[in-house]
Amino acid sequence: MVLSKKRARHVIEEIIALFPDAKPSLDFRNHFELLVAVMLSAQTTDAAVNKATPGLFADFPTPQDMADASESEIAKHISRLGLYRNKAKFLKKCAQQLLDDFDGQVPQTREELESLAGVGRKTANVVLSVGFGIPAFAVDTHVERICKHHDIVKKSATPLEVEKRVMDVLPPEEWLAAHQAMIYFGRAICHPKNPECEHYPQLYDFSSL
Repeated sequence: MVLSKKRARHVIEEIIALFPDAKPSLDFRNHFELLVAVMLSAQTTDAAVNKATPGLFADFPTPQDMADASESEIAKHISRLGLYRNKAKFLKKCAQQLLDDFDGQVPQTREELESLAGVGRKTANVVLSVGFGIPAFAVDTHVERICKHHDIVKKSATPLEVEKRVMDVLPPEEWLAAHQAMIYFGRAICHPKNPECEHYPQLYDFSSL
């Protein structure tokens, strides 16, 4: 049974209240580094990405540097990450696209971001919201699991359905905070196995609604 819009908003806002200062856990200094870090984070922990990127960014600080590098030169920096050979290929191609199509700048629309090699909807949404402050809601494994566990969406919901539901439930100014808080909540409390959400009764206190 999927929660009503009011109750779903209550649950998400209580999660935000648990982690009001949640910040992106990927390390980056500019839009290009953010894009690369988010691309690398697929099927890999942010902590592992943060270990790999200092050397990567030191050797290839700009799209031009990365486009000029060979796939093997890029791969050696990220060889401990999942799918690193594919990621190296995507990074080189993406960097070349930034030069060819966007004057070396990271674009600021979802359509343009998704035109880049290795960039899907989730990556585009993170770059828009975290990098440019443009309202967007990214759905990763934590967000999808939490929304299904707490009946914000049906168990069979696709990532896109999760995204649209949360955007419908919350005002745009809360989308980024919800994304960040859900990641922390998923890591600390709503685990894939043995979630500890029952220790937080305020999530389920709908008496004021």
